[in-house]
Amino acid sequence: MTAIIVIAHTPLASALRSCVAHVFPEDAHCVQVLDVPATYHIDEVVAQAEALLPKTGEALVLTDIFGATPANVASRLASNSGCRVVAGVNLPMLLRAVCYREQPVDQLVLKAVAGGTQGIMPIVLTAPHNQHKRNHDSQHNHHQQ
Repeated sequence: MTAIIVIAHTPLASALRSCVAHVFPEDAHCVQVLDVPATYHIDEVVAQAEALLPKTGEALVLTDIFGATPANVASRLASNSGCRVVAGVNLPMLLRAVCYREQPVDQLVLKAVAGGTQGIMPIVLTAPHNQHKRNHDSQHNHHQQ
């Protein structure tokens, strides 16, 4: 089973795990988190992140913004064999990762990225088909009602 670690700006990592606990209460323990505060010492954060890695096996590390401190910390973990890092974490991505965590890490990366991108979409509110009729519709087509 692939370990899942979220490294993000405080309090995003913990908030995402709380959402996982809401949707999948029995699986929240599978998500390890590291919130990176505004006041941090980089070596301490790297040490905390390394402590989250499993002793054996694979890990998927999800982080918030490419190029920001949490992603830079996560990229240091990527040098470990079996560790993959994906930036741009969102809730659909994390939920997908939790659902497929038994897959090998390279397949899990693809599933997580697909979940994250498919979870982003515009929501357009439109009236259901034929919901709104114009005034003359009821007079003109009264026999169809």
